[in-house]
Amino acid sequence: MPPRTRGGGISSASRRRPTGSERRRRVQMRDVEPAVDRDPVEHPQHDRDETEEVVEGVPGGPIDGSILRSFHNHIAAKIWLGEERAPLKLVNHGAKLQLWELDMERSRIYETVQRSGLAPLTSCSHRVASRPMLSAFCERWQPETTTFHLPFGEMTITLDDVASILHIPVTGSMISFSQPLRVDAANALLVELLGTTDVEASRETEQCRSPSVRLLWLREHFSTITDASSDDDIEFATRAFLLHQVGCTLFADKSATSVAVVYLELFRDLSMVGSYAWGAACLAYLHRQLTTATRFEVRQLGGYLTLLQAWIYEHFPDMFSSPDLSYTESRPRALRWRPHVIPDTLQLVRERLDRLQISDVCWEPYVDHRAEHPFPEIAWYSGCIKCGQVVEPYHPERVLRQFGYIQTIPPRPFTPPRPDRSILLEQYWERWTDHVLTDQSRGRRCQYSGSGESVAEYMAWYDRISHRIVQPPQMRSGFTTDARSSLPSHAASTRDTVLRATTLSFMRHVISEGREQSHDHLWGALNEAYIILSGSDETSASHSTPSPDTRPFFSPPTFDYPPPASVDPQPPIVPPPPVTVAPPAPFADPSAPASDSTQCTTVYVRSKRTKKT
Repeated sequence: MPPRTRGGGISSASRRRPTGSERRRRVQMRDVEPAVDRDPVEHPQHDRDETEEVVEGVPGGPIDGSILRSFHNHIAAKIWLGEERAPLKLVNHGAKLQLWELDMERSRIYETVQRSGLAPLTSCSHRVASRPMLSAFCERWQPETTTFHLPFGEMTITLDDVASILHIPVTGSMISFSQPLRVDAANALLVELLGTTDVEASRETEQCRSPSVRLLWLREHFSTITDASSDDDIEFATRAFLLHQVGCTLFADKSATSVAVVYLELFRDLSMVGSYAWGAACLAYLHRQLTTATRFEVRQLGGYLTLLQAWIYEHFPDMFSSPDLSYTESRPRALRWRPHVIPDTLQLVRERLDRLQISDVCWEPYVDHRAEHPFPEIAWYSGCIKCGQVVEPYHPERVLRQFGYIQTIPPRPFTPPRPDRSILLEQYWERWTDHVLTDQSRGRRCQYSGSGESVAEYMAWYDRISHRIVQPPQMRSGFTTDARSSLPSHAASTRDTVLRATTLSFMRHVISEGREQSHDHLWGALNEAYIILSGSDETSASHSTPSPDTRPFFSPPTFDYPPPASVDPQPPIVPPPPVTVAPPAPFADPSAPASDSTQCTTVYVRSKRTKKT
């Protein structure tokens, strides 16, 4: 054993210097290489061994924890164990954008904004965001795969979604900052690019207690500038307007009132604003906000929520959306919908998502939009996207069904590199055409458009590595408190025990009603037991076998009851001979007892209000 210091650590003399191969394994992204035809796509930032050991699963799944390695700290894991979190507070500035509009007196600012590629953000931002709906989808976000894990597979927001919903550029230079901005540097940037004084800049950053400025401060100081102002003032006001715009939309943070000054650097040269990949940066920032919100103690969700909400409307139109009938395809898809607050609670939305099926999804929503806005080839890019110090993986191979292809088992997700390796990241992004999925990696197209097909072994693999439903069945709103309390506290961590306790509680209620029950009633009881065990909500009125497309959420639990006590065998049951019931004599006295030959046999048939004699 190597010698240790007094504090328990290994002494410096016994520390071994890493070998060259170990140092190379630590590098999470190699230099960009020429394109090669490979299948599956190789990610130079992948730093894990494919033979990695299987991590122990958690209650409710995943059984194989090697993919969702941090799921123990996920909000869905807490919900499965009975802990609850209120709907998230949403940071949405859609209404604030209307407080600073560019009219005819500010035409010079308007023209510069139009050339920047960010003009659609003013009109397409939703003023209302639904807390229950966005909170329920956040519970299904998995940081390792950067996808939503739904009952039938994974889905995510692609660069095609961003381009179609917002109409902002998704190609161009990566938005990258060498290091975080300090307060003194932020003050200098405000003086240089917005024309403020040192005192004003220092006072504002001190009030924000960070290298940020308030959105209200930007409106108060620059919204009154018109075309009659000096050229310098118009240039300052244009930068302030663009900073206000991205602070209300693409990079809305949890302060809910301010925007980071570091983004002002992107507007130094106003002629180059349109050269940035704003859509990719917006998506990376939203990824990080969703990842943060999956932690149980987090109570807020930032990022551009219009993008997330419109994506839900596009892919689940029959569940949540309210279309705007006046929409035309020349406008961003975010304007296709009337944002509204759904009347359902978080619990009801959660249950609706637990019951989702493939047929409930619109896999290719932009078919009619292609004439005005063609498919961006960069949506097939497989690698990392970046926004300043935020680096997030982008995995189109995990959501092939959203591109009209049959979903296969994807490769293991890769870990993004450190933000300080910005040069390599930028080189990798600039040569994105070398890193798109090849035709071989994409596989075969679906036989029918929008069918959402997958290979036969996909669902078995997905059931092992994913958390397909958020709540155990006995926690749903349709169950009684007796059914919930019947689960033993010492065994609440096992999935089979959850299902067994719920099913036995339900069947105990049916048995208590006695043997005199109709066949329909007994069949309904069996159907309910099937629903509990499978996680499905198939309640067909006909006695039909469940559709093979309705795959069970769980494997059937193993019931290990104690062996029955030894009893004497019962004699066979011999059916009684048929009894002939004689009709009563006409005009018989009803108070007189019937004779043996005319004794009536009473037959009870369970129905609503009938009793035959």
